[in-house]
Amino acid sequence: MIPTHIEHLGIAVNNLDEAINYYEDVLGLKCYSIEEVQDQKVRTAFFKVGETKIELLESTTPDGPIGKFIEKRGQGIHHIAFAVNDINTSLKTVKEKGVRLIDEEPRPGAESLDIAFLHPKSTFGVLTEFCSKKAN
Repeated sequence: MIPTHIEHLGIAVNNLDEAINYYEDVLGLKCYSIEEVQDQKVRTAFFKVGETKIELLESTTPDGPIGKFIEKRGQGIHHIAFAVNDINTSLKTVKEKGVRLIDEEPRPGAESLDIAFLHPKSTFGVLTEFCSKKAN
């Protein structure tokens, strides 16, 4: 199991519209997608920087994962996401190597990807996400 590339960097923000304005007006990037992922209680906005994406994450409820993250740690980098060819095999491989999983099975994520998170206590404090195209 080798990740193919960094899929995106997830950044938790209090206000998606204000953050979008910063990335567009100050950095000159273009937001190409805004999406709500209801089961994760989050609104997302995506930007491309070369081959890598930046995903801004705004909680839709204070008790959502992003809301709790911001309450505890403030705004900032939330996770790094790696693209993998086979998410199920990748999860099995890292679990066999002793990595604690947050998601034992993939779940639907933004941009129609299957996603799964690895626990930061097993990844040197970095919340790590695997992403892959949905299996047919």
